[in-house]
Amino acid sequence: MPFTYTGIRVRDLRRSLTFYTKVMRLKKVYRGRMKAGGIFIQLKDPRSRQRLELNYYPSRTKYHERFRSGSELDHLAFWERDVDGKYEEMLANGATKAVEPFSEGGYRLAFVKDPDGIWIELLGKERRARRRVS
Repeated sequence: MPFTYTGIRVRDLRRSLTFYTKVMRLKKVYRGRMKAGGIFIQLKDPRSRQRLELNYYPSRTKYHERFRSGSELDHLAFWERDVDGKYEEMLANGATKAVEPFSEGGYRLAFVKDPDGIWIELLGKERRARRRVS
């Protein structure tokens, strides 16, 4: 059974769509309305096969529930060449700090939270300083 996409609940569809298309550079591939009244937008990363579905359930629809920050979704991971630069860019564009950039096992990592508090991991290869040959 192939993994198809990750669906997340969002409180403000427009805000989340802007964040994931402008900051994370995902592309909108499909938008639809659920029979129960919810709205979904599927996004795709043009650099991979991964998809993210934003799900919005207006109040008084079948699946609406009061949003609560919880541990049902641990984090979304994105491969990034410049972890530190992307971390700063995301903070300047609506993300909040979770874990500042750090190095571990040859990788550079950082974590931010999206506008709804969902953790996003930035992961890339550790950049080694080039030696100067005299």
